[in-house]
Amino acid sequence: MKNNVSSLQRQNQIFQAEQSVEHAHQAINDALSHPEKQTVENAKNSIKKAEHALSQAADFDNQDAVQLVREQFEQYKQSFKEVSDRSYE
Repeated sequence: MKNNVSSLQRQNQIFQAEQSVEHAHQAINDALSHPEKQTVENAKNSIKKAEHALSQAADFDNQDAVQLVREQFEQYKQSFKEVSDRSYE
């Protein structure tokens, strides 16, 4: 039974990472569409949360799945880089 619980916890970690990355993607899209101070800050916070969730999923058995989510996340972050480098007053 312990193995099943442990396996479910690891699967939950990758699920949470995927959800965090998707949330960050949405926040990034919002910031790109409406590059205002608040939307940019929201995106930055979402990115931090997704990075944390991905680090929590680092010990997931299926590293291919983790890598796929991480690659998608890196693409999202790259698209956000231009808008996040601007300064908003």
